[in-house]
Amino acid sequence: MYVPSKIFFTKGVGKHKEYLASFELALRSAGIQMCNLVSVSSIYPVGCKRLTKDQGLALLKPGQITHCVMARNATNEPNRLIASSIGVALPANKGMYGYLSEHHPYGQTEKVCGEYAEDLAATMLATTLGIDFDSEKAWNEREQVYKMSGKIVNSFNITQSAQGDKNGLWTTVIAVGMLLP
Repeated sequence: MYVPSKIFFTKGVGKHKEYLASFELALRSAGIQMCNLVSVSSIYPVGCKRLTKDQGLALLKPGQITHCVMARNATNEPNRLIASSIGVALPANKGMYGYLSEHHPYGQTEKVCGEYAEDLAATMLATTLGIDFDSEKAWNEREQVYKMSGKIVNSFNITQSAQGDKNGLWTTVIAVGMLLP
């Protein structure tokens, strides 16, 4: 049984005339182009230690099969706003798992996209923990309820946005949580 013990977050953007090449350039921008990435669903493992990007990158080896949670978006429409975000919500109880969420919209600013992804992760965790909240309230109001419950200790996001290349090149944005042994 493999359970990741470390995680780090990174993001990137790439532009190229070819869709796949723009994705590769986004991976390079994020510093993770040398890995064989396996996308997984969105559980933050119990006891998983968060590393800085530099600490995490130092642990990677070329060709390594690496599990990740990835949000990815692309466009070749000039000036179209795209974004990708990973939201994270961590429980106060260190023996409980947390949540990661992926969000990859068109037309949302980096701030709006990031808050939405963070809200998704926190809401998934809140429902798991049995926290009562009004789903119709704004994120900033629910965030206060979540944190005041004492059951959710932290939430954050990592978000990358970009405008589609003005000349129609493919533009790709990624946000990634890299899970390591």
